[in-house]
Amino acid sequence: MQATTIDDVLSILPGIVDDTRSRRDPLGYFAALYRQVTIEVKKGIDGGVFDDGPRMSRFDASFANAYLAAYETFNAGGRPSGAWGFAFERARSGTPIILQNLLLGINAHINLDLGVVTGTAFRGSELPGFRADYDRLNAILAALVPRVRAVVEGFSPRLGELTELGGPTAELALRFSVETARDDAWLAATVISVTPRDFRGAAIDVLDGKAKLLGRIVADQPEPAATVVRHIRDAESTDVGAIITALDGIARP
Repeated sequence: MQATTIDDVLSILPGIVDDTRSRRDPLGYFAALYRQVTIEVKKGIDGGVFDDGPRMSRFDASFANAYLAAYETFNAGGRPSGAWGFAFERARSGTPIILQNLLLGINAHINLDLGVVTGTAFRGSELPGFRADYDRLNAILAALVPRVRAVVEGFSPRLGELTELGGPTAELALRFSVETARDDAWLAATVISVTPRDFRGAAIDVLDGKAKLLGRIVADQPEPAATVVRHIRDAESTDVGAIITALDGIARP
């Protein structure tokens, strides 16, 4: 499953979404959300939002390939990166609540893949010229957050009780994962873009270790947060297919 343009990505993702939905596989939650994000980015390209539409199309494909390769490796019984392996294993275990499931995928794809792909695609002095279009992705993703929250809360009626701990609401949690993580990913891209090829693997391993640790923080909440998470889970829908279908309908026509 290798894409070279955003249209390739949009031709591949429906197969993953349909397959996971038919098998009631929770890995489909992130796949469905990712397809919706890609639809919105494609609209931005077609609408002239980006300075260089063809460049963004190619970048989107390279970024998606990191996820697609990890997904394919995991399903074949192989070992993807630590962050993706942890995210897939926990998601498939059925123990995370819906929000945690999505955040695990977002964490691996942004806190690991985004910096690596960006820093590899734009080397050294090329990187600053991509910053404006990189930032425009933030606006597209931020616009999806309220719709994602509405869909998740439709299947997770107690999700708002996270605020009892004085912590972020579901929307703020998603915004942190998308916006703050993307800022960190830019810093990582800056490092990767000037790292010699012979040392790039070591730098990526460091990013992977950090992303996996963040995934553990998302999945393994300490008390009293763990009690609240269990309380939320007890009221959540277990209709995996319906949840995937709902997440797969977030993007506006």
